[in-house]
Amino acid sequence: MKLYEPVDAILSDPIDKQKTPRICGLPAILASLALISSAALGSDYRHADEPIGDVEAVYSGQLTPDLAVSTFRNIHRLFPSRIIEAGQTPRPLSASSRSIDGLSVDSGGKSYDIYDYLALNSIAGLIVLKNGEVVYETYQRDNHRDTRWMSMSVAKSISSTLAGMAIQDGLIKGLDAQVVDYVPELEGSAYDGVTLRNILMMSSGVAWNETYTDINSDRRDLLRAQIAQEPGGAMEVMAGLSRAAEPGTVNNYSTGETQILAAILDGALDQPLAEYLSEKLWQPYGMESDATWWLASPDGMEIGGSGIGATLRDYARFGQFILEDGMIDDTRVLPEGWVDEATTPKTLADGEVLDYGYMWWTGWTPDSKRDGAFAAVGIQGQYVYVNPAENVVIAQNAAEPKPLGKHMVDPMVFFDAVVNHLK
Repeated sequence: MKLYEPVDAILSDPIDKQKTPRICGLPAILASLALISSAALGSDYRHADEPIGDVEAVYSGQLTPDLAVSTFRNIHRLFPSRIIEAGQTPRPLSASSRSIDGLSVDSGGKSYDIYDYLALNSIAGLIVLKNGEVVYETYQRDNHRDTRWMSMSVAKSISSTLAGMAIQDGLIKGLDAQVVDYVPELEGSAYDGVTLRNILMMSSGVAWNETYTDINSDRRDLLRAQIAQEPGGAMEVMAGLSRAAEPGTVNNYSTGETQILAAILDGALDQPLAEYLSEKLWQPYGMESDATWWLASPDGMEIGGSGIGATLRDYARFGQFILEDGMIDDTRVLPEGWVDEATTPKTLADGEVLDYGYMWWTGWTPDSKRDGAFAAVGIQGQYVYVNPAENVVIAQNAAEPKPLGKHMVDPMVFFDAVVNHLK
């Protein structure tokens, strides 16, 4: 197991919030852990010496553009992180003979080309695969092929995928498994009687306010627990929530639900999530680079809903793995039918159909719905888009100035345009 200890979080002066993360109240154990040098992540990481911002400013949307970029590609310096180890033989991504030259995107009565999209949506990296081959690949803001970029909630779809792997391996009983069977500290809480399926659909019925920019929201309470880095702190937040509806009756987007999923996985596995992800996918599928994953406490469990730092090409490979139905060569890694079940609209107890699967967003435009397209989506413009009908995967890194609502062109509309252009 490899850990990366964020030296900035311990040694830097927290008064300068535009240069250092504000990690307050770290327990004494943090300082006693052996520091893993930058060599653990590659001593030549080109962005290692860049200034980074305050983690609460990330969620508040209060970073200047350049500082946001340098922070988003150095998130392993914000919190203790575990390394997701890659193997020695990257899966090749060969060049396609296809091109997006002449691409036009119509949105809101206006027409945009690729250069407009890159600029207006604050794109830091974009890669398009068709039939597993690279049609288009670009890096902006001084990013490069070896730049690791924050996942934000793209990590939710990865955590959901780990749940499928654990079911395939017989480590979790199935979608109807009870949360408290794997997370006994939630017995007697609002999560008593909630199933894994409810968690994956974010339909537990537990009250939750996800507003990123509201410092009094449940989401910010969970972030403060992460900042404190106290063992068990995140589960204390979740155990203190109240019930608002019966399980399976209401969908309420909740990063807290994904931390519950991380706890379920932690209770089911005999190893850390990052290590399991490495053994099940990162190494056998041929990811190109080591990745990192935030921890809820020093040497504790991973943050299930955020905090993965990976390269653009490896995000695309993850999408390709999903497109290939959870198979690695001839080996089934996800249960048969899992990808279709996880990435199609789910139905609540009253018959309401959601634009949501098992921590995957289903397409919300006519073209994407027609093709059964879906996406892992993270705030500030992070996407892994998969179109099974047209064999297209698109991975996008971005640095939008606020968590939500600050793109000029709807990314799904752009993805539709790319897919239609490549037909």
